Amino acid sequence: MASKAKTADQKVAILKGKEAEDRVLEYIRKMNRPFGAVDVSANLKGAVPKAATQKIMVALAEKGVLVQKTYGKTTFFVANQASLEDMPSDKLAGLEAEVKRIDEENKRLGAEVKSLGTELGKLKSTPTDTELAAEVAKAADAVVQARGHVEPLRTGTPLLSEAESAALEGEWTRWRKDWVRRRKVFDTFWALATDALTPQDATELADELGIEHDTAEHGGLEQGALAASVLGKRRR
Repeated sequence: MASKAKTADQKVAILKGKEAEDRVLEYIRKMNRPFGAVDVSANLKGAVPKAATQKIMVALAEKGVLVQKTYGKTTFFVANQASLEDMPSDKLAGLEAEVKRIDEENKRLGAEVKSLGTELGKLKSTPTDTELAAEVAKAADAVVQARGHVEPLRTGTPLLSEAESAALEGEWTRWRKDWVRRRKVFDTFWALATDALTPQDATELADELGIEHDTAEHGGLEQGALAASVLGKRRR
């Protein structure tokens, strides 16, 4: 019995007559958008039944308080905009000022968000403490290595022994001799192959075959101090 009494207390009171009409009109004006009778009744939690809501809205439309529009089989009602109360100029000015203030605040916040985004990007690209420690350790190792290379020069110790120097000169002489021989063979055959060609045709043929002639750098090396010193030692 107690449960039934509780359920009965929770039921919405059904409105009738002028009270129901005022409630429907108040809701439609407050929301100020098109509604069907079913939606209005549901949004009022059934305080005005669907059938009664439909009759009230039709009657209000006939009085010109509401505007009735039919789309297919569905009828919608909306408050007659001409009958709505005009907003006072001071209230309208206040709303405009509020809109302007909010717009300026949005711009300020947008600029702040952009600035914070830039700072965040910088922070993300900054190495972490672990990465910095690794880079510092790597740089310290490089310094130790570099000092190890420089130390013999400080003490006057030769970087190469006489035997190592002689071995390098021997290798250089052997490979230079082979290079000179190969260059002479190439020059001979290339002169025969291009004898009937113009210089331009010979250049184009070399490009097609992927032939690379000696550059000025090669000539400078051949005439440089290194070649002169080794060749001088060989002549002696």
